[in-house]
Amino acid sequence: MATYLQNKKARFDYEILESFEAGIVLSGSEVKSIRGKHGKLEGGHVTIRGGEAFLIGVDIPPFQPVNTPKEYDPARNRKLLLSKKEIAKLGGSESQKGLTIIPLAMYNKNRKIKVEIAVARGKKKYDKRETLKKRTTDREVRREIKERR
Repeated sequence: MATYLQNKKARFDYEILESFEAGIVLSGSEVKSIRGKHGKLEGGHVTIRGGEAFLIGVDIPPFQPVNTPKEYDPARNRKLLLSKKEIAKLGGSESQKGLTIIPLAMYNKNRKIKVEIAVARGKKKYDKRETLKKRTTDREVRREIKERR
């Protein structure tokens, strides 16, 4: 299972409450572009409309810009493939105040490209500072243990 794209800042900016695996509807050139690790998940989010889930704000550039049709939009809304139960659960959590649905990663699973999405709550500034402090103390502890060996 190879990870093609990751939203690295998501785990720092958001508190992840629950994650889901979803399929995604892509064109052939988009699949090639993702397998080449081209694209950006930062700034993307998921919206539920009419009983369907859509990935919005994710930029996937064309694989070969010269051979791409003129009407190709790299930031178009892409449909996510989820079960009805999962869509209902995501719709309920999306309607709650302070919660959002964000993409965490794109990876392959049995030759299919999947998107890991998560219901998340935005962290406050003091929570982010606490995370940074914890990282630095963990790093220092690991460094001390390594020096003593």
